[in-house]
Amino acid sequence: MNRTINGANLPALRSHNAALVLDLLRTAGELGISRMELAERTGLTPQAVSKITARLREAGLAAEAGRRASTGGRPGTVLRLVPSAGHAVGLHLDRDELTAVLLDLSGAPVAVRTAPLDLGAGAGAVVERAAGEVEALPTAGGRVLGVGVAMPGPLDHATGIAHRVTGFPEWDGFPLRDALAVRLGLAVVLDKDTNAAALGLALRGAGESFAYLHLGTGLGAGLVLGGALYRGARTGAGEFGHQVIELDGPQCECGRRGCIEALCLGAVGLGDLDRAAGVLGIGAANLVELLDIDRVLLGGRVVDADVEPFVRGVGERVRVPVALAEGGAHAVAEGAAQLVLAPLFGRAEVALTAPKIG
Repeated sequence: MNRTINGANLPALRSHNAALVLDLLRTAGELGISRMELAERTGLTPQAVSKITARLREAGLAAEAGRRASTGGRPGTVLRLVPSAGHAVGLHLDRDELTAVLLDLSGAPVAVRTAPLDLGAGAGAVVERAAGEVEALPTAGGRVLGVGVAMPGPLDHATGIAHRVTGFPEWDGFPLRDALAVRLGLAVVLDKDTNAAALGLALRGAGESFAYLHLGTGLGAGLVLGGALYRGARTGAGEFGHQVIELDGPQCECGRRGCIEALCLGAVGLGDLDRAAGVLGIGAANLVELLDIDRVLLGGRVVDADVEPFVRGVGERVRVPVALAEGGAHAVAEGAAQLVLAPLFGRAEVALTAPKIG
């Protein structure tokens, strides 16, 4: 696995202005964009654009895509992004399954792997299993810029440390980001599964203000407010499943009684999807009223297995549109890969700061 961008070309990736140019190249797709258009859209001088694009071409990230027809002057050379010049890995560590995806620079999936996982097998065993799946992904000679890891919370995305994962308190205090980075020799970022999925949805154009509700082995929310992923000061935002709505309700694995997660998963276990959707809708309505969001998007393996009762049941209880989230079974893993890619294209407002490369 070719792991890093050549160190001599790092300025091409670390400059804010280069990120603006890269993002426009990515948006232009195969048709490409001229240097003059890049200058107009970024507000940079033509000389600055020429220097940046020269560095990007030297790094193998951009290439010529022909010439644009002349409108009276010299025909302009059109440049395009080279998607295969780099890749990002996204890992979704669920309680019982691991999903690993490989995205190219355009965000398109190149490969995906799934495998059983026991999140309670011990941190060391999970790190080794995750590393093995990353190393098995085919990169076709492309460079790997980093690995984004998404798992159930709570955790601290800034330090990369897991906390008392619901149902698996033994993870509390484990430095997962650093342990996996040492094992792989790659830059690693860590975030909650719901945050990663919400990031991916925001980059797909899901909107400026929405909640993503993920119902799988647990229940959580990813929040995008004002166009930015909202994590809270301690990555604690979005612990949606632990709203107490029934004071004498069933015991939840978090230690409380009557949490939405316990009620919802209990109903799913009994095959009563209408009740599960109703409980989910009560929580969604609370969230909409509290945050004044524009949309609610639903995902996770339970929803994906039977979409209609959940979209209908939640939709009956909230005053904003409700829909199935894009991305399907790989939405969390692809969002995790975007934790690495988004900052490279100047989208740090919805992701983390760019990982160190090389």
